Amino acid sequence: MVAERHLSACDDPDVGDGARPQLPREVRVLAVVAFVVALGFGIVAPAIPIYVRSFGVGGTAVGLAVSSFAFFRFVSAFGGGALVERFGERVVLTAGLVVVAVTTGAAGLVDHFPAFLALRSAGGVGSAMFTVAALSLLLRVAPAEHRGRSAATFQGGFILGGIAGPAAGGLLAALSPRLPFLLYAAFLLLAGAVGLVLLRTPATQTATPDTPQSAPPLPLAAALRNRAYVAALVVNFGVGWMLFGVRNSLVPLYVTEDLGRTVAWAGAGLLVGSVAQAVGLLRSGRLVDGWGRRPSLVVGSALATGSVALLVGPPSTPVFLVSMAVFGLGASLLASAPAALVADVSPARGGRVVAVFQMASDLGGILGPLAAGALTDAVDYQLAFGVTAAVLAAGLVAALLLPRR
Repeated sequence: MVAERHLSACDDPDVGDGARPQLPREVRVLAVVAFVVALGFGIVAPAIPIYVRSFGVGGTAVGLAVSSFAFFRFVSAFGGGALVERFGERVVLTAGLVVVAVTTGAAGLVDHFPAFLALRSAGGVGSAMFTVAALSLLLRVAPAEHRGRSAATFQGGFILGGIAGPAAGGLLAALSPRLPFLLYAAFLLLAGAVGLVLLRTPATQTATPDTPQSAPPLPLAAALRNRAYVAALVVNFGVGWMLFGVRNSLVPLYVTEDLGRTVAWAGAGLLVGSVAQAVGLLRSGRLVDGWGRRPSLVVGSALATGSVALLVGPPSTPVFLVSMAVFGLGASLLASAPAALVADVSPARGGRVVAVFQMASDLGGILGPLAAGALTDAVDYQLAFGVTAAVLAAGLVAALLLPRR
């Protein structure tokens, strides 16, 4: 099968020998949009737990605030795919960003947790529209032999934007926990304008037999019988659990309550992880294409699992910073390899296959903060991190079970 040919190494003889063909214009524009979105998200991430705490609620409510966004992304994914098919990627991407911008700005102005939760939930719908449209466009235009590079370039936009965001967000949250939400809304509107002006929806009729656009849709049932696709789902679930869930909901509270540091240290920890991930992304895409999907998944999952396991021990600021750095390196590989596997398994028009892949990450982002928050309230942070490490370890096992060729 197509996916199996990519598990150990890409078939393209140019990969790994220094050749660097130019990626499609859409990939580069999506990276710019991702940069702007991540810059705003990085600013608001450290403020969310602190802002929610100001409503007088506990750790479980903080987890609920993060999970609600991911939950509505999850339940809206198929609807987002239908909108993409009806109106095209560019329009849906822009509309999704506008929805998130409006709800985020309003969330920064409310005085009660229920109103904040409702706005965060509505923002999740817009986020699903943006995410499905962006991923659909990326996989449609990415050359088969450079899917790892394309995914890494797209993710690189998110990471580079996230480098400046968390540190600034921690400082801004110290001034006012509302301010980051308003700035994030402005960044989202800017990203929507960039997408509307510079992106173009690929025309299926211009596709050649060798391009992803020309391939027939792959039934979801067939994809679920493919071990490579299942491994991508398991890994992406763990990434969502930690990267988009626990890291944003639990880590800032761990820093302020268990380590006894200020919220600015939480931003610094996220910054360290983002820098490490950005450094890793400089090579991860070419490693995924040239070294192979399976080795990249194994190494990335092992680094991610080990990094979170470090936090199971006694609270220590240096260990926390090392953990964030190591997790960033692992996440750089996990940002490219699973998406490349999905593109190998399914042609770009297999919308349900792509949607379920995204939904796996969202499901992890839903369950992770809730489970970790409940475990922290009932026992301690160490148990919550231990369970998170076990979830990531499941991805490592799934990667090891893939065939070597």
